[in-house]
Amino acid sequence: MTPLPFRTVYGAAQPLDWLCLAPHPDDAEIGAGGTLIRLARAGRAVGILELSRGERGTQGSPQEREAECVAAAAVMGLAWRGQLGLPDGGLADTPAGAEALAAALRAVRPRVLLVPHHRDRHPDHFGSYHLARRAVHLAALRRAEVPGEAHRVGRVLLYQGNADIQANLLVDVGGVQEEWEAAVRAHASQFTGAEVSETVTPEIVERRRARMTYWGTLARVRYAEAFESESPLLVDPAAL
Repeated sequence: MTPLPFRTVYGAAQPLDWLCLAPHPDDAEIGAGGTLIRLARAGRAVGILELSRGERGTQGSPQEREAECVAAAAVMGLAWRGQLGLPDGGLADTPAGAEALAAALRAVRPRVLLVPHHRDRHPDHFGSYHLARRAVHLAALRRAEVPGEAHRVGRVLLYQGNADIQANLLVDVGGVQEEWEAAVRAHASQFTGAEVSETVTPEIVERRRARMTYWGTLARVRYAEAFESESPLLVDPAAL
């Protein structure tokens, strides 16, 4: 039996309703954490797959960052969290990387996949987008030489990183702000000086909440997270 290319760091690998791909530890919490928490609260099986260990980051060792991922997963109520172990700083659309990610997708079989937006200043973020596109395609091919049974992801949504996006789907996250901030703060190695204090809000939380406020204004709620679908969204008019 071919070993799977990922490691489980929290929970158990299982079929997931929603899976978020994170180039580095904490990217999922910052970019889509409120939505993931809301889904978990609603009883959905939700997971995060880190593509790299963040080993080239200025702050925090890979071991520290993995422990922080486990702590954040518990706060968020995730069903599963995994680590693919691709090279930090080198995330790109490569055949080997796409095959590894495709095998992971076949193992946890997500219905909806959240992927970093390609409009981003960080090379690993737009590299992850292109890697994910190839992996989604490979995972669905029955004859692809990838471990596991073929799986077709039902919907791919792009989440916001460091740049503006053309959002066409907004999620109300006003009711989970406390849990969202706690999940971000779980990545304590990434905050220094006064930002470690429980009485001081880290700058990344302030910046992201400002974006949530903007998107929330458009949706007529207090806070919202933004996503972009590259294919049309089918809406039941009776539900509007």
